[in-house]
Amino acid sequence: MSYAIDSQSENTKRALSMFQRYDIDTQLALLWYGYLDIKDELTPAPPATADNLAHILYGEIKALPQEQQLQVQRDILSGADSEFGKTYSAMSNSARIEVWLLLGQGMESGEIINVPSDYKLPEQTHEFSDFISGLSFEERVGFMQAGVQRMGTTSKA
Repeated sequence: MSYAIDSQSENTKRALSMFQRYDIDTQLALLWYGYLDIKDELTPAPPATADNLAHILYGEIKALPQEQQLQVQRDILSGADSEFGKTYSAMSNSARIEVWLLLGQGMESGEIINVPSDYKLPEQTHEFSDFISGLSFEERVGFMQAGVQRMGTTSKA
């Protein structure tokens, strides 16, 4: 699969608008559940340079204590002006999506702090979840791609 999916469709724009209304921790949880939803159908193939940069950033995040791992994810998602946010912002779109795929894999393997097993999404996310569930695989990937591309310190401009 290529990362060249239309991330500007009306469904993608609507999903992004809904997603951005939630607080950062809810957004992180929704990304996690979104990753679980599409991971078995993904066959990522970013350019080798994107892969290397993503692995370097992932390795730096993985080396942190779990609470700091969570803070880095929050910083990237919120566009905080942090070292990790700046590094992420300087990456290509392919590298950005690869970072989040690696984080999802790291959560599965226990290398990265995971959503608590007893976590329940807030009630107000049901409309969003229902909307996303009704999208095609390509549209769900398009939403995830557009979402991670907008993250980082330059995304607030």
